[in-house]
Amino acid sequence: MKLLNKNIIGFLSIILLLSSYDALSQDAQKGDLSVGLNYFINNNKIPYLLVKVKTKVDGKFKPVSDIPLNLFLDKDSAGTLIGKVVTNEKGEATAIIPPTLKNQWNSSIKHSFLASFDGNKKYESAKADLTVGKAKILIDTTSDRKITATVFEMKDTSWIPVKGVELKIAVRRLDADLSVNETASFTTDSTGQASADFKRDSIPGDIKGNIVLVAKIEDNDQYGNLLIEKTVPWGSKFAAVNNFDRRTLFATRDKTPIWLLFMAYSIVITVWGILISLVISIFKIKKLGEA
Repeated sequence: MKLLNKNIIGFLSIILLLSSYDALSQDAQKGDLSVGLNYFINNNKIPYLLVKVKTKVDGKFKPVSDIPLNLFLDKDSAGTLIGKVVTNEKGEATAIIPPTLKNQWNSSIKHSFLASFDGNKKYESAKADLTVGKAKILIDTTSDRKITATVFEMKDTSWIPVKGVELKIAVRRLDADLSVNETASFTTDSTGQASADFKRDSIPGDIKGNIVLVAKIEDNDQYGNLLIEKTVPWGSKFAAVNNFDRRTLFATRDKTPIWLLFMAYSIVITVWGILISLVISIFKIKKLGEA
């Protein structure tokens, strides 16, 4: 009887050990997530957050999709919830600071943003935080095509110029912004200003010659990402040319270019000429054989 009890106890111990090992192995298989927070404000209007989630696979970071996160302003509580987001295929999600937090936003010149992920069967829980101060950019131009960007930060209840902030002054393009001259970036002086001469005289604009200038601060430790735009008529006018009624490659069939018709008919005539010549040669050879 004692031997039977010992066997039962031993069997139960083995089951417990195996289940514990299984649970530990499952926990060990969970991946770690890296959560990054970025703060943006465009044209000094409504600020928003960009969350980036990634994990390390074979020594390289890869974006992770379908990760639910809670975003908070200053503290983790129901009353300061910015929103609940889920990352897309690029591992990114965005959230605008809602009007319900206006009083909280106006109560301080500096704020902290919090992002939290509670964890799931595949990944461990993760958190991130970011603290930024309130700032803005103003952009001004002169008739001699000089651009001045001024950076301000909120101090107490007034805007104060900021010295030593690096920013870019560029022209908005489809793929990437193009610097207004050979200088890639500029730094504000004691008055909070950075100036640049516009040297892209031949850059294409719209039908009226308008282009969009941008002044932007990127990934600043104190202010995040700020951008302001201004439209100016400094580009070359874009005039759309309609070649639909002319002989071009993009016209209708009856407007095929002459040189293309010549090439096509030359090929057809040459091929058929060779075929006819071969047939005639075959008949001549056949007649010679009969003779």
